[in-house]
Amino acid sequence: MKVDGGTAPPTGWTRQRERSNRWQLRVMRVLATFAGRRATRLLLHPIVCAFILDRQTRHHSARYLARALGRPATWGDVYRHLHTFAATVLDRVYLLRERFDLFRFEASGVEAILEPFAKGDGVLAFGSHLGSFEALRMIGHEKGLRVAMIMYEDNARLINETLAVLAPRAELHTIALGRVDAMLSIRRWLDEGGVAGLLADRSLPGNSQRSKAIALPFLGAPAFFPDGPFRLAAMLRRRVVFMAGLYRGGRDYDLRFVELADFANLSAAGPAVAGERDAAIRAAMLRYVATLEGLCREAPYNWFNFYDFWADADTPTSPSALP
Repeated sequence: MKVDGGTAPPTGWTRQRERSNRWQLRVMRVLATFAGRRATRLLLHPIVCAFILDRQTRHHSARYLARALGRPATWGDVYRHLHTFAATVLDRVYLLRERFDLFRFEASGVEAILEPFAKGDGVLAFGSHLGSFEALRMIGHEKGLRVAMIMYEDNARLINETLAVLAPRAELHTIALGRVDAMLSIRRWLDEGGVAGLLADRSLPGNSQRSKAIALPFLGAPAFFPDGPFRLAAMLRRRVVFMAGLYRGGRDYDLRFVELADFANLSAAGPAVAGERDAAIRAAMLRYVATLEGLCREAPYNWFNFYDFWADADTPTSPSALP
C-alpha cells in the first residue's frame, strides 16, 4: 500500500493474526450456554490475569491507554482494558445467538441509519475495533434492519468457521471482498435497503493501486488509516455512518451513530470531479478519525487494537506507558 510521500509500513496486525482454537471455542459455547452469562463472566478474571502477563500485550495496551487517558497507564488500567475486551468477546456468543434479552442498550444518532432505511436506501456503516460491532445486531433486531458485514475473503471464512462453532444456528450475512462479483453484491444489498458494515481502522495487506494508507492525526500522533473503504463509498455514491457499540459494564451497551458523509451527490465520472471526490474522501476520513478519537477518550477501555498502531509515529511528547 502506498502512503502520502512513501510506502506504508507493514501492518502490525497482519503479523499477529487472530487465531481460533475450535476446542476452546466449543468449551466457551458450552459454558456460555449452560452456565449462563453471569457465571461464565467469573472466568474472565483468570483469563485476563494470564493475558496481562504477556509483555507485548501489556506494552501495547499501556501505550495506547497513555495516549487516550493523557497520563501514564497503571496496571489497573491495563487490567480493566483487557477485561473489557474479554467481556465483549464473551458477549459476542450471546449477541450472535440473538439473546438480546440479556442486554440493555441506549442508542444515539440512530436516525442517521433509520431515515434512509425508511426511504428504502442502504447505508454503509463504518466501524472500528472499538467496543462491539456485533452490538449493531441489537438495533437491527429492534428496528428490522438487514445487516451484512463486508470483509476480505480470508476473514469472512474465519468468521463463518467461528460462527459455526459458537452459534451454529445464527445467520450472519457476509460479503467477501476480492471476488469478481463483490461490488455487484454490495450494490445489490444497498439497493435493497440493507446496512453494510465495515471495520475501517486497519490498513489491509497487499498492494492496491486504488487504495492507500494515509497518515492522519490520532491521539497526539499520526497513524495510518486506509482510504479504501471511503473510496468504495464514493464509488457507490452512498451515505456513510460511523457506528460503535461501547461497552459500559455489566449488561449495558451504548450505541453511537454519526453521519460522516453522503456521497450521493458526487458526479459519476470525469477528470474535473476527481479533485472533488478526493477532497470529499479526505474530509470523510478526517471526520471518521476525529469521531474515533473522541470516543477513545470518552470510553478508553473499549479500544481493541493490541498492536503498535503508531508504528512509525512515535513522539517524545507522548505520555510514558507501562513497561
